[in-house]
Amino acid sequence: MPSTSAAPIKIRLNAICLVALLLVGTAGEAAAAQCGSGPAGFQSWLQRFRLQAAAQGIGSGTVLSALSDVTYDPSIIRLDRSQRSFKLSFQQFYARRVDKALINKGRVLMQRHRALLDRIEKRFGVPGEVIIAIWGLETHYGADATARYSIIRSLATLAYDCRRSEFFTGQLLDALRIVNEGDLTPAQLRGGWAGEIGQTQFLPTPYIRFAVDFDGDGHKDLIHSVPDILASTASFLAGHGWQRGGSYEPGSHNYGVIAEWNKADVYDRTIAAMADQLRGG
Repeated sequence: MPSTSAAPIKIRLNAICLVALLLVGTAGEAAAAQCGSGPAGFQSWLQRFRLQAAAQGIGSGTVLSALSDVTYDPSIIRLDRSQRSFKLSFQQFYARRVDKALINKGRVLMQRHRALLDRIEKRFGVPGEVIIAIWGLETHYGADATARYSIIRSLATLAYDCRRSEFFTGQLLDALRIVNEGDLTPAQLRGGWAGEIGQTQFLPTPYIRFAVDFDGDGHKDLIHSVPDILASTASFLAGHGWQRGGSYEPGSHNYGVIAEWNKADVYDRTIAAMADQLRGG
């Protein structure tokens, strides 16, 4: 039979365990940022998100510099709710996005960067015409690589919004990791309204997973460095299982890999069709 003198010790230990559980529960609640549907709760959400970012190993300096002045942007929500172009037929979409000038410019760039594209294909197995087609469709070969939006602000707004909160929370965390790793500053992280970075419009998570430093300068720069931009695009496709030398026509394995780039079939068919025209030139 246990000694009665051990009872107070047992009570104290139970109390300590209870306090520890309460603290863990409080931290867990703080880390689990809740979504919202308007600006009213954004700053409270952002404070919880800061704790979540710190808990995932993102440096306090990065969290402070990237998130200190972030505010809710209602224009991003309006843009998110008004995407219509992917509802077009393939013929309508292709006619709207691809013209003779885009094809001709793509052929010029394929010749200009032939040595680079050959090196990329040797390493990743992805042919140059597919990479150039993506580059042209995404930003007209960099001409339309908008820097209008703060990527941190856009992603914070979308992460807070309930429609796709989990997805964009992950993107926001990876945007902070890009800053944490020293590739881009918060001020340099400017791009598309949904958080797209650079000339082939990488979201932060693919940037973290697939961006490569192909020009050897020590940084992965998908905004200014053509070698990094094109090689990273090939790296994405290779990372999703691109088969070297295989077809990329609809129904093929590699066409399925292109679908990992964009979930809209009209976009994927346009990449394949444009690549065919570039190769044929």
